[in-house]
Amino acid sequence: MPLVIGVTKELTPGERRVALVPDVAKKYQGLGAALQLQVGAGETAYYRDEDFGVAELSTEPQSVLQTADVILQVQPLGLEALAQLKPGTVLVGLQQPWSSRERVELLLQKQITCFALELLPRISRAQSMDVLSSQAAVSGYECALIAADHSPKFFPMLTYAAGTIRPAKVLVIGAGVAGLQAIATAKRLGAMVSGYDVRPETREQIESLGAKFVDTGVSAAGTGGYARELTDEEKRQQADKLGKAIAECDALITTAAIPGKKAPVIVTAEMVARMKPGSVVVDMAAETGGNVAGTVTGEKTWVGDVLIIGPTHIASRMPVHASEMYAKNLFNFISPFIKDGALALDWEDEVLSGACLTHAGELRHAGVKAALGL
Repeated sequence: MPLVIGVTKELTPGERRVALVPDVAKKYQGLGAALQLQVGAGETAYYRDEDFGVAELSTEPQSVLQTADVILQVQPLGLEALAQLKPGTVLVGLQQPWSSRERVELLLQKQITCFALELLPRISRAQSMDVLSSQAAVSGYECALIAADHSPKFFPMLTYAAGTIRPAKVLVIGAGVAGLQAIATAKRLGAMVSGYDVRPETREQIESLGAKFVDTGVSAAGTGGYARELTDEEKRQQADKLGKAIAECDALITTAAIPGKKAPVIVTAEMVARMKPGSVVVDMAAETGGNVAGTVTGEKTWVGDVLIIGPTHIASRMPVHASEMYAKNLFNFISPFIKDGALALDWEDEVLSGACLTHAGELRHAGVKAALGL
């Protein structure tokens, strides 16, 4: 029997992406794998069932979950869905591994081999599999468009019969993949853009996109590409310099997030109060608590004369390309271990072993084990 790869509809409200797209489906079939899809699995991303070229379509998710050898997903499967998996099933996708002890315990009980791509090692060879980066690029792009759409000002300079309109000033906090994409998009829209990050090595990246780097004199270079925790004195120095830059901007986009932890609050209520009337804030970290005091997850909130937007499922706003990027990431991760229509996992591979959450009833990731107390 060939390896069966299954995909069901995403059940999380607001999630429009799908873990498999037609072009990638053909690649799996080329490796000898069989595909089993739930009817309508790709409809929210505008992919029709017939586009996948799959012989077997299931009307109910249960038949996919109970028979597939590998399940590809975007959002983590719920407890009810996990309970239906057969022992030894391989689960691949975003798993939010730090969020639920109950879920991890069920994975262990069911002997599920679960790969959480949030845990992917930050090495060059894993870049083509990095779902966090690909989806962050979508989110950064979307946040710039959200800011432009809600701003009461033109982003670009505009000359008209009676004179010239000055371009809007945009400040982006956080210069990871999402922040850099937000900077690049706001710049393409014609705004005057500044960028800030506590990691000093990002100055060159920000300036290479034509934006001005906001220098607060604070360096927080950490490990694994993420920033370290600031001291109280560093936080005060950062707040003073950053507050001045925030007061001058027309649109603020914040993108600072740390996997598995609550988003750091960078923009205080006092900073928001100093912003110009009509200013717009787009807090990309709203789903994990937000970077801005006053952010309400999933809502648009007026704080005085400042509009604070806390969007959720941002990558799902562009489901076609977001799904395409995500599906290719998953294929690049799992395809090297599909040989002659069978799955042969190589536990000596540092990417595979590094992304493994559970296998054979064992919690494999030390960081998650410590965080959940297991």
